[in-house]
Amino acid sequence: MSNTERTRTTVDIYGQQYVILGTEAQTHVRHVAELVDKKMREIGSRNPLLDVNKLAVLTAVNAVNDYIKIKEQLERLQAELQKEKD
Repeated sequence: MSNTERTRTTVDIYGQQYVILGTEAQTHVRHVAELVDKKMREIGSRNPLLDVNKLAVLTAVNAVNDYIKIKEQLERLQAELQKEKD
């Protein structure tokens, strides 16, 4: 798929349907949606009194936290690799 070709992908996240419009492959969009749904259900099962908005924010905070940790790890590994090359 070209980066300018846009597709619509319908996904289900936490019992709600969303239409995602973007340039990523539909399989990728569905995979992302499945991960978000799984994380929301995981957090929701531990905190059953949370409303959906708070649950969504906590899910976003968890996802960004994971992203930052992985990005930092990648940067450390890239720095180590560069040191070995030098």
